[in-house]
Amino acid sequence: MQETMTIAVIDDEADMRDSITQWLNLSGFNSVSYETAESGLGQIGADFAGIVISDIRMPGMDGMTLLRKLQGIDNALPVILITGHGDVQLAVEAMRIGAYDFVEKPFDPTRLAELARRALDARKLTLDNRSLRRELADGSVLIRKLMGTSAVIEAVREDILDMAQADGHILIKGETGTGKSLIAHALHACGPRQGKPLITQSCAALGPVELEDVLFGGPSAEGAIPLFQRTRGGTLCLDNAEVMPPSVQTRLLAELVASENAPSPEQVCRIVSVISTDADDVEQMRQDLFFRLSALQITAPPLRERGEDILLLFTKFCQQFAEEYGCDTPELTAGDAALLLQARFPGNIRQLINLAERAVLHSRRAEGGLSALLQSETSSENGPVSTQDKPLKDHVDAFEKLLIDGALRRHSGSVQAVIDELSIPRRTLNEKMAKYGLSRGDYV
Repeated sequence: MQETMTIAVIDDEADMRDSITQWLNLSGFNSVSYETAESGLGQIGADFAGIVISDIRMPGMDGMTLLRKLQGIDNALPVILITGHGDVQLAVEAMRIGAYDFVEKPFDPTRLAELARRALDARKLTLDNRSLRRELADGSVLIRKLMGTSAVIEAVREDILDMAQADGHILIKGETGTGKSLIAHALHACGPRQGKPLITQSCAALGPVELEDVLFGGPSAEGAIPLFQRTRGGTLCLDNAEVMPPSVQTRLLAELVASENAPSPEQVCRIVSVISTDADDVEQMRQDLFFRLSALQITAPPLRERGEDILLLFTKFCQQFAEEYGCDTPELTAGDAALLLQARFPGNIRQLINLAERAVLHSRRAEGGLSALLQSETSSENGPVSTQDKPLKDHVDAFEKLLIDGALRRHSGSVQAVIDELSIPRRTLNEKMAKYGLSRGDYV
C-alpha cells in the first residue's frame, strides 16, 4: 500500500506553525510540524514521502541552510520557503539553489495550499519513477511480478533464473499480452549484467534505414551512439524481432559473427529477441541469424494454459483497480470462476487486466451482477472453451482455493476467523490448505 504523503512544516514561531498545519489539515493534507530546522532535518530522508514548508529566518539553522542540506540529501525534494517583507531577494536566491517556490508574509493560505498540492503531485511522480526504476533493476521484484502457481509459470521463473546467468543470446516467444517484455527485464535484472545498460528497441517502430542507423550508427541517427555500442556489457532487447528488415538482419548477423571473437562478455551486448508467435512473419527471419539469436529460448505461456492462475490474477487485478477507484473489490461466484477458467483469452494477461478494470467499474456502478459482464466478455468472438477441456473437479478446486486464499488474506492468517467465515471444521480447513499449498505464515 502506498505511503501517505506528508507535509513537514518547520517554523520557530508556534502561532505561525500551528496556523499553517491547521489550515493544511483542513485542506485535506497530512502534516507534521517541527520547531527547529535541526529537528525536522533529523526526520527527513532521501525518499521522504512528502514535501517541506519552512520559514526562511529561524534561530540556529535558517531556511537557506536547511534548503542546502535537504538538497544534499535529495535534490528532488520540493521545499517551499516562507519569507518576510524584504526577503524576496533571498527567496529568489533560494529558487536558484533549488527551492520549489516561496510565499511572502502575510500570505494567502489558499495559495499556499495550492502550492503544496502541486508540490506533492510532483513529489509523488518523482517517487513513483524511482520505484519503477528500482523494480526494473531488481530481479527478485520482477520475478514476483510473474504471479501464479501453475507448472508452466513456475517453469518460466526457473528458466529466467538459470538463463540470466548465461551469456548466450535469448529468444522469448509467445502470444500477444503474455508478459514477454517483463520476462526480458527479469532476465537482465537477475544476472551479472544487472546495473549495466538495458535498452529496448522495437523493430517495427522504424523503417529499415532508420533502424539500421539506430542499431549500428548512421546518418539518420544524428550522431547518437549506436545501440549495439551503448549496450556493451549489458542487454539489447529487440522487440518485434520477427519483422526485422532483411538488410538489418544481414548487418546484425555480421556484428554477431564479429563479436564471437571478443575476449570477454563485457565487450559485447547480449541480445534478447522478443517475437510474437501469433504473427505471420516469424518464418521470414534468415535461419543462420535465427539460430544465433535463439541459443536459449523461453516461451511465455498463454493465459488459457495457466489454469487457476487466471483466478489468482483476476482477483489481484480487481483488488488493485478497486483500491485505485476507491471502491470494494467485486466478489466472484462459482459461476464467475467457471466462466473465467473456460475463456480463451486471445489477448492473454493484457485482456484479463482490461476485464478486471471493467469488472470493478461495473461493480462500482452496481449495474447488475458480475456474471452478466463476464458472460458477455468471455464469450462471443472469443468463444468459450468447451467444459470438456477442463473437468468440473478442476473448476471446483480452483474456486475453493480462491475462497480460502481470500479469507486468509482478509483475516491476516487467522485460522479461527476463516473457519467462522467459511463455516468449515478446522480439520477440513487444514486438509484443504495442505492440498492447495496455502500456509498461514504467508498471510500474517
